Amino acid sequence: MFETLGFEDTTARAVSVLFALAVGVLFGGLAQLTRFCFRRAIVGADRRQAAGVWTMALAVAVLGTQAAVAQGWISFAEHRLMVADLPIAAVVLGGLMFGAGMVLTRGCVSRLMVLTGSGNLRALVVIVTFAIVAHATLKGVLAPLRSWIGGVTVPIGDFASLTALPGGALTGAGPIVAAALVIALRSGNHPLMLAGGAAIGALVPLAWVGTGYVLYDEFDPIAMESLSFTAPSAETLFYTLASSAVAAGFGTGLVGGVLIGALVAALLSGRFQWQSFESPRQTGRYLTGAVLMGIGGVLAGGCTVGAGLAGIPTLSLAAVLALLSIGAGGLAADALLNAAASGSAAPRARPAAQPAE
Repeated sequence: MFETLGFEDTTARAVSVLFALAVGVLFGGLAQLTRFCFRRAIVGADRRQAAGVWTMALAVAVLGTQAAVAQGWISFAEHRLMVADLPIAAVVLGGLMFGAGMVLTRGCVSRLMVLTGSGNLRALVVIVTFAIVAHATLKGVLAPLRSWIGGVTVPIGDFASLTALPGGALTGAGPIVAAALVIALRSGNHPLMLAGGAAIGALVPLAWVGTGYVLYDEFDPIAMESLSFTAPSAETLFYTLASSAVAAGFGTGLVGGVLIGALVAALLSGRFQWQSFESPRQTGRYLTGAVLMGIGGVLAGGCTVGAGLAGIPTLSLAAVLALLSIGAGGLAADALLNAAASGSAAPRARPAAQPAE
């Protein structure tokens, strides 16, 4: 469709960067105002309200994405999440690692990126470390390990997509949307918070359609992408270090937009505040979490947003398994931390809430 839009002096890739920048600004602002975070939804002190916002976003993302598929605008038949041989060891192990990491850092990658825009230097250190480790796992010294773990596969054929179930997309998407809406509507959230979650969810199909249909150029095709922060963080790091050798892409624009949107929202809402580490022990905990998320995010095929919020709407079995593994890893790590705290001389069984939330 791109060739019909009248752009003669630019390319679809260049426009996709600006498009991603706009999507990122919206996500950053909305996520800042709603405190959107999967970690909070499973182990946070206000997990019920946080889960309501997250599941409302998921419901809208699934409905919008599958509506676009039904219209014939986009297709996930050849998408990387639809592999016939499921790399089960990588997905499960990566998900568990990512889940544990996000508990150690007190925020999933998307939340930490938003917090970076609001002046949280802990989050900035985690994001930079995460990007370095993710890049090393994708293309660097940890790539052989990734390939080795990814070699453990299970053949699932057509069942790589939930549309292979009897009833097709309706059977695959229906229960997910229904369950998500029940959780959201029973969360006790203010309608404006749920509306914010719905707006975040709408960005997922917007990005899929924007890159996969509106900006599709058969002479110079670009990848169909949506919200994701694992590969984009690595791409942004590499672009920052070597912009004269590599061109910016959708992921680079997305990360930049999220930081800008979060910064603007934090300033306007009075939430901007410089924060840093409080002790060497805390620094080590956050760095450990960043490493686990960097490796885990690549192995699992994405973070809570890339594999979860944007991946599940594709009805990919791998995406569902990845998010379940991330949730299990987070719950396990939280239980271990609480058990360690209650078994020590600490006055509280649960660690004190940190501003990084």
